[in-house]
Amino acid sequence: MSSIDLQDWVGRKEEATDRVYPTPVRALALTLNHRPAEPREGDPLPELWHWLYFLPMAATAELGPDGHPKRGGFLPPVSLERRMWAGGRFTFHHALCIGEEIRRISEILDVSEKTGRAGEMVFVTVRHLIHTVRGPAVEEDQHIVYLRAPKADARPEPKHVPTGLHWQEAYPIDPVLLFRFSALTFNGHRIHYDWRYATEVEQYPGRVVHGPLQALLLLESAKQHHPSKKPATYAFRSVQPLFESDTIYLSGHTNPDGSCDLYTTNAEGHVATQAHITWK
Repeated sequence: MSSIDLQDWVGRKEEATDRVYPTPVRALALTLNHRPAEPREGDPLPELWHWLYFLPMAATAELGPDGHPKRGGFLPPVSLERRMWAGGRFTFHHALCIGEEIRRISEILDVSEKTGRAGEMVFVTVRHLIHTVRGPAVEEDQHIVYLRAPKADARPEPKHVPTGLHWQEAYPIDPVLLFRFSALTFNGHRIHYDWRYATEVEQYPGRVVHGPLQALLLLESAKQHHPSKKPATYAFRSVQPLFESDTIYLSGHTNPDGSCDLYTTNAEGHVATQAHITWK
């Protein structure tokens, strides 16, 4: 596909509406072992839990071989085989609340082609603006990358977690957690639950831990270590894959300005996802 074709998708918009139903909130809380009281009308939705809504509804017949919806539709029909959520950036204006109607306006901000060590790549940036009757609530820039499918597992040079961390805690990962998070976010990507597909087709050594799951766990960890604060902005970036066989560690460092740098790592201290949070 040519650059001119890809640029035709820049500026495309779509709108969707939903309601903040309580059942997905309780289901995710139990999946993460939070065991909260029953969510009640008017309770604030935790940050990033908006991923439980505006789910990508596609019929089974409309799915591609990777379990994602087939190329085309709102996103550009990039022909590269591997599709991943590379990162995101968020601004939290006010909390979404259980029971309220929400509206999301999505726009493709940028589509760019690059060539790197992994070969051809296409980066797509989508901005989501989530509104309530009280005005804009959440701004999210979602970064998606498309790559050629490798002939063998080829990961980047590992990046070691910095020293001087203020906290580090292990978090258990298993196939059931990966399946439940996929189900709650209606994510059919087979690398997260189909061992044969992940290892034989995508050439990974096992099932892949979702980047958004890591981002959510890091944010929850930062909030637990700063219980009196509310997030203002948050950004995360995937550095390298993390697998079900890895021991995942959630780490953080509080900076002099009060912001925090966050990391998921494996047992060797190699960074999988890094993030940054500022507080209100």
